[in-house]
Amino acid sequence: MSATLTEEEFSKHVNTTFHVKFTDGQIDLVLDEVKGYRNKAVERQGMERFSAYFQGPSQPHLPQRVYLLDHDQMGEFEIFLVPLSQSELGFRYEAVFNYFKAGEE
Repeated sequence: MSATLTEEEFSKHVNTTFHVKFTDGQIDLVLDEVKGYRNKAVERQGMERFSAYFQGPSQPHLPQRVYLLDHDQMGEFEIFLVPLSQSELGFRYEAVFNYFKAGEE
């Protein structure tokens, strides 16, 4: 069973490995940062808004799309990853979350 994909849950797993599964194998990404976005007074309240940033290898490069991730504690889930930059460490990816918190719609 997969965990609820919240800022709080992801923050518990910074510096841990997530396995990206695809047809011909898998690669490992390390969650290196979770950044929350706070609502401004003029914005609708009750939203969960945050980004999860992952560091991956130089090869293979993952194009922007939905991927199946697996984590030892969080389980399996799908998220949309966007490549942000490349450095000597490899590629950095971002997943953006923006949804109503349960019971606050």
